[in-house]
Amino acid sequence: MTRLSVNINKIATLRNARGGDLPNVLEAAINCERYGAQGITVHPRPDERHIRYQDVRDIRPIVTTELNIEGYPTDKFISLVLEVLPHQVTLVPDPPGAITSNQGWDTKKHTSFLKKIVQIFQVKGIRTSIFVDTTDENIIYAAKTGTDRIELYTEPFARKFSTNKDIAVLPFSNAAKIAHDNNLEINAGHDLNLLNLKFFCTNVPHIKEVSIGHALISDSLYYGLENTIQMYLRQLK
Repeated sequence: MTRLSVNINKIATLRNARGGDLPNVLEAAINCERYGAQGITVHPRPDERHIRYQDVRDIRPIVTTELNIEGYPTDKFISLVLEVLPHQVTLVPDPPGAITSNQGWDTKKHTSFLKKIVQIFQVKGIRTSIFVDTTDENIIYAAKTGTDRIELYTEPFARKFSTNKDIAVLPFSNAAKIAHDNNLEINAGHDLNLLNLKFFCTNVPHIKEVSIGHALISDSLYYGLENTIQMYLRQLK
């Protein structure tokens, strides 16, 4: 069964809209795990517009499943990861002002840079994952960095799903096979939701983990957080 990691950035966005501590990010992380999530994902950005660096420090001791920290590897980000020692770090190529992750790494261009970062984290026993698209070259060069996993950027699949889901999923099925052949484990994330998740995981082999935030937190406004997490888990069975 593919594991579900819940990205709680949107909880922090709501909190930050009014200041104070409502909703409480730590309580949200605890409840996500209590309701069945098999991991918690956070993505601290330089402007701290949602998850703050201190949130990450506070969350780490209370996570009993797995903590995945996403981000662009600035010196500040690297220092945070080495301080809190999450189970997994996912490297994304976001520029500082990006609203959300919107592309994968050009791993051929950045092979040396990524290899150095991967080694820094692996020395500390932190599993590494690199955010990539489905091109053969980017997956093959991701393997050359020594990373443990890749995370497939799934927005292109989600965008085309309603038009022709079979065509939409084909590049991801092929990418997963190439990654597996290159001894890479595979995660996936971005715009996966209750409508497309089951089809994606049924048709894309070897997916270890999906990271879902925006859609899941939005659905929880209608269905409640506990029920929503269970609904997502049922799609993964």
